[in-house]
Amino acid sequence: MKKITVLAFLFASTFMMAQDMEVTKGDFGFLKDQKEINVEFTYDNLKLMKENLTDEQYVAERVADLNEKGKGVGETWKKKWYASRDLLFENKFIELMNVVHTKEKKDISFQEDLKQAKYTLIVDAVWIYPGYNVVMAKKGAKVSTNLKFVETANRNNVLLEIKSEEAPGDVFGGSFSNEDRIGEGYAKTGKSLAKLLLKKAYK
Repeated sequence: MKKITVLAFLFASTFMMAQDMEVTKGDFGFLKDQKEINVEFTYDNLKLMKENLTDEQYVAERVADLNEKGKGVGETWKKKWYASRDLLFENKFIELMNVVHTKEKKDISFQEDLKQAKYTLIVDAVWIYPGYNVVMAKKGAKVSTNLKFVETANRNNVLLEIKSEEAPGDVFGGSFSNEDRIGEGYAKTGKSLAKLLLKKAYK
């Protein structure tokens, strides 16, 4: 009976941590013979928390809260928040995209600033829940994005669009850093997208 209970718990945990990826437009055919894809990240449509705060609202509230705990702490966090996009979120996504393809011996590279690449993948942040880690409880981050493949020379030509919802983000052993957990959500998104491409575009 105990074994059944444990298995049920593991199944429930897996289900709760599931990530949904839905193709909303286009197909994968254009990717088959490509060797490199340009990648761009945008945050113009970003909402945060269950309250769907704008980025500006979230930052203002977080800065005020942290400054109550120590003078200047909020401003220091604000710098970290925006730096984390480039140094953590985006790097994690690209790293996992390339790691998965390399393991499968696929000759395709995803990188930023590949201006000569025929196609560009735009990773548009839609919703982020940073999670928490306090003394007695913790909860992982969730990252939702819109993944859009466009023609680099004509951004209006959308060849493939994928909606990624609530990619789970947590650090083994736990982390007190919201940014670390969100970074893992981006890593999970990159890994899941790479696996989807392997199945649909490079089979």
